[in-house]
Amino acid sequence: MSAGRNADVRELQIPLQHRSPSLAALSLAQRPWPSDPEAGFLPQHGGFWDHFIATPEPKYCCEACRLVLCNPRQTECGHRFCETCISEQLSVSPHSSRCVFCQIFRDVCCHREIMALRVYCRSEKNGCKEQMSLHQVMDHLNVCPYFEVPCPLGKCKEKMMRKDIPEHLSWKCKHRETTCEFCMHKMAMTELQKHKETVCPSFPVACPNHCTFPSILRSELTSHQHVCPKAHVTCSFIRFGCNFKGLNQDMRDHESSFASEHLRLMATRNTTLEAKMEDVKGELLERYKVLPGLSSRLSETESQYEEMRENNRQLEQKLTTMQNLMSSHSEKLLEMELELRSLRTIREEVETLRGTVESIRSRVATLEGGRGGAIPATHTLGSLETQLSRQDDMLSVHEIRLADMDLRFQVLETASFNGTLIWKIRDYKRRKQEAVASKTLSLYSQPFYTGYFGYKMCARVYLNGDGMGKGTHLSLFFVVMRGEYDALLLWPFKQKVTLMLMDQGPARKHLGDAFKPDPNSSSFRRPTAEMNIASGCPLFVAQTVLENGTYIKDDTIFIKVTVDTSDLPDP
Repeated sequence: MSAGRNADVRELQIPLQHRSPSLAALSLAQRPWPSDPEAGFLPQHGGFWDHFIATPEPKYCCEACRLVLCNPRQTECGHRFCETCISEQLSVSPHSSRCVFCQIFRDVCCHREIMALRVYCRSEKNGCKEQMSLHQVMDHLNVCPYFEVPCPLGKCKEKMMRKDIPEHLSWKCKHRETTCEFCMHKMAMTELQKHKETVCPSFPVACPNHCTFPSILRSELTSHQHVCPKAHVTCSFIRFGCNFKGLNQDMRDHESSFASEHLRLMATRNTTLEAKMEDVKGELLERYKVLPGLSSRLSETESQYEEMRENNRQLEQKLTTMQNLMSSHSEKLLEMELELRSLRTIREEVETLRGTVESIRSRVATLEGGRGGAIPATHTLGSLETQLSRQDDMLSVHEIRLADMDLRFQVLETASFNGTLIWKIRDYKRRKQEAVASKTLSLYSQPFYTGYFGYKMCARVYLNGDGMGKGTHLSLFFVVMRGEYDALLLWPFKQKVTLMLMDQGPARKHLGDAFKPDPNSSSFRRPTAEMNIASGCPLFVAQTVLENGTYIKDDTIFIKVTVDTSDLPDP
């Protein structure tokens, strides 16, 4: 028994009478060695199939498969089995055995002796004459020139001996790299023919007009059409009225034989142009007469424009002031509520004073007949009227402040700080008619933000279209506005923008478009004015689609603008 008896000891039954038929009789070609050495050195079943230089002693052979032991296992009674063979025997007949309660253990000593046996290379059938010990087989197969390996390119399914790989890659492999002899472009061999037939710019092709040129480079085929004698062309005097169409080679004969006709056509056209020139001169003279009046109107318009610019500047200042006040809107709303309560109290006092004044006036009317009490009553009435006037003035001031606070509250109530705008546009028909009549061409939405300290933005819509979409489409644009925290943000603006028209029907088939801002466009740089130039979709949605679907309900449409804030850093 071997010295390795103490390892992996188990009490099992060994069914020696159910042995597998001997596998040694199989030929070398039938032996299941893996074609790739990396797949494993040991056989998948039974013992070693290798061709040993000297016939192994019987003690090295498996009792079941009769081959040289692989991972030998020995029983207490002295029998040796391969690891896979003993496992198979136990699974076939676990309850019948000649060896009752035999112990099984790894035979380390026998394994060491077997691995030292000398064998021929497993590629002997391919011509390898190398000899080595069994434990050196793996190292040898990794460098053996006769060992069969797959094509290293991966796409090829062929196998060859390692020494034949250079020859295979040089001229046998269908997927080897080659060079087009026309354009010198490198590609796989399988793509070469398709490249020549379809896209190679230097490949010679025949003229589609079947002219006398034998062959033309594919890249020069377009320019050849201008000089090809068989190409169909139109007379260059077509704009003067010549309708000749024919081959390029016939065009010279046509131009020489019809030269007088061409001159006549040009003369006719020239006469027509001269008549139109006279008409244009007459119109210009008529218009020149009204130029002084237009000049004065232009001066007035310029002065009005300057006034409007000044008003606009003042409005921008007011808007900036309002934005600064918005940052503390919570406190302002609280103050507004307190003032509203005081206004209610003052209004009640005023109503009480008015009742008192009316009562005093009735009393004064009663006392006007008496001389003694007339002066004190008149004095009291004047004092009360003064108080009433002062209270009316205070009430007017508070009402103005209340209206201003209400406007600010409405702006704050609709502001969004998560990069999403839901814009509700009421009175669509009226606003559309105003756009068609050029009264109000576009509408601006309320501002929205990517965060409390993020980018400030808004949307702009042309209900009757703008540019290419004028009169046929609804045009929708995205506008970057100047914000209070622009100095802390990254510029240019690079966030993805999604524009969407909301479907109010049950199908919810919203219409949308998205774009990534162009970093070179001035529309996405840091604003220097109140807002940048709008950027978006002139052809966003056709008016026929908009007005015939379920996008308008109760004369109202909804527009959604979403800005991607997922990758925005904190300011």
